[in-house]
Amino acid sequence: MNTYYYVLASRQYMLEDEPTEEALKERIRHYHEQEKEIDFWLVHQPAFLEAPEMATLKAKCPQPAVAIISTNPQFITWLKLRLEYVSTGEFQAPSATIPDPLASLVPAS
Repeated sequence: MNTYYYVLASRQYMLEDEPTEEALKERIRHYHEQEKEIDFWLVHQPAFLEAPEMATLKAKCPQPAVAIISTNPQFITWLKLRLEYVSTGEFQAPSATIPDPLASLVPAS
């Protein structure tokens, strides 16, 4: 089981109101320069919000939601500083209630 860290916000805020794409491109460039493996993922309608222990978080977050999930807590802290109005937290997966930490409720096209 691994610990996953996240920033969560509405799709509108994360992908339209804020320069999230620029921040992620900057981070990808930095990782490539450092020859570091990418350890973060952008997930539309993250399935982890359906876990019973996430009910309060889901109720507070405008829908549809988007999460950036990482195994690197420092990266999530960095994002939180850049994206002011987001929720942050962590969860353990795989687990009985969160079998796939990167699962989305949006069907793949």
